[in-house]
Amino acid sequence: MSIMSALLRFARQVVMNVISQLTQQINVIEEQAMNPMRQMIQEVTNGIWIGEGANAFVEEVSSMFIPGIGRVAETIGQVNNNLNRAMDILDQADQQVTSLVNGLGDLFGDIY
Repeated sequence: MSIMSALLRFARQVVMNVISQLTQQINVIEEQAMNPMRQMIQEVTNGIWIGEGANAFVEEVSSMFIPGIGRVAETIGQVNNNLNRAMDILDQADQQVTSLVNGLGDLFGDIY
C-alpha cells in the first residue's frame, strides 16, 4: 500500500470520527437543552407557575432560547453534511487519480 493511500485512509478515519462526535453533540443538545426546556414550558403552561412572570418565561424560552438552540443544532448538522460531501469529493478524486495512474502504467507497459 502506498503512503498516499495510507494517508487518505487515515484522513478518512479522522473525518469519520469528527462526524461521529458532531452527531453526538446534536444528541446532547436535544437531550440536555431542548427537551428539558420544552418540559419546563409544558409545566408552566399546565399551571405550575402562573402570572406575568410565567407568561414572560414561556415567551422568552419559546421565542429566543429554543430557536437559538435549534440554530446551533442546525449549524452542526450543516457542518456534518459538508464534511460528508468533502469526504465524497476526496474519495472521487482518489479514484480518478488511481485510474489515471493505472492508465499511465498500462500505457508505459505497452511501450516497454
